Amino acid sequence: MKSIVKASQRTVVEDAVVEATNGISSPDGIIFMSDYARFEQFSSKLSEMYPNADIIGTAGTVYCGNMIDDRNIFIITAITGDASLSGGILEGVSKTPLRYMYRLSDSVRKVSPGEDNTVCIEFCTSNEEVLVSSLNVVLDPAGIGLAGGTVFGAPEGRPSLVSYNGKIYDDACAYMVIKNKSGKAYVIRENIYDKGDGPEHTATKVNLAKKELIELDNRPAADVYMEETGVSRNELVDNVMKAPFGRVIDQDIYISSMNGVTSSGSITNYKRINQNDSLCILKLLDYCEINRDTRDEIKGLVSKPSLIFSINCIYRYLLFQDEGYLNEFLRDMSSVAPFVGYIGGGEQYNRQHVNQTMVCAVFA
Repeated sequence: MKSIVKASQRTVVEDAVVEATNGISSPDGIIFMSDYARFEQFSSKLSEMYPNADIIGTAGTVYCGNMIDDRNIFIITAITGDASLSGGILEGVSKTPLRYMYRLSDSVRKVSPGEDNTVCIEFCTSNEEVLVSSLNVVLDPAGIGLAGGTVFGAPEGRPSLVSYNGKIYDDACAYMVIKNKSGKAYVIRENIYDKGDGPEHTATKVNLAKKELIELDNRPAADVYMEETGVSRNELVDNVMKAPFGRVIDQDIYISSMNGVTSSGSITNYKRINQNDSLCILKLLDYCEINRDTRDEIKGLVSKPSLIFSINCIYRYLLFQDEGYLNEFLRDMSSVAPFVGYIGGGEQYNRQHVNQTMVCAVFA
């Protein structure tokens, strides 16, 4: 697959567009990301410039190489050849994500996916667990991997936004199905946590609507967490970057980040926890070593990747920033291939919505 990744930090929209589109003449498709304030302007201008291309985008904290910001930044990933692609929009995802799933079905038929050469990249605004299940009604039978991100970072009181072909949506999922016609395409994830020394627990009481874990093992969830980790109730949420919850499925772990504690001892989370889910309290591992393994994994799958499009959780961003590792992480990933992506409030990885994870779409 042929692609061009360009970025601009110019403050004037017109200047940023000129700089970021230099050398991009007739792309098959574009995935763009920008700061929130200028998002609608960028969306409109790209649609005017490239009326024959499918274009999806979102706004927030974004990165390209070692450049990362949520202000005065505009990044384009243009797919320019050796690819078959189809983008689209799924509206009303907070209530009826299945309603427009025929659009995704049409996109899959259009690209005609093969084995290990097609992925779906998406940005969504809400209702991730139901959305992922809905997407996989179409994607899973076709063998298409999913790499997505929950839109994060809108100014207080403003909606999260996505864009498709120049139109802006605030309750939707913008997607692009991409088939690499000259090589492979894979979805991988990086998890920097593992089971701690404590036991596995059972979610015995939950409130799905509020993403609330009320009881673990028939006890207040906060009491169980505090006992096992030794933190106080006031410290519980701030401990999320060291010891989040992990949902255990077979031998795999999917992270759920807590974001609040109620007076009754319930814990609210960014990922929905279901009744009878098996949970453990995770521990932070050596993320430098794990990222080396991730880079080796990518190079093992694709000897010379042409593009790595990624979504990193906000908590990973904050952790790496606090630990002084962020620039090294961006530099090292960029040494493998052009590395571009978005800081999300959650990640969608194949059949699961997760937290505190990096999800990558890797193209040969």
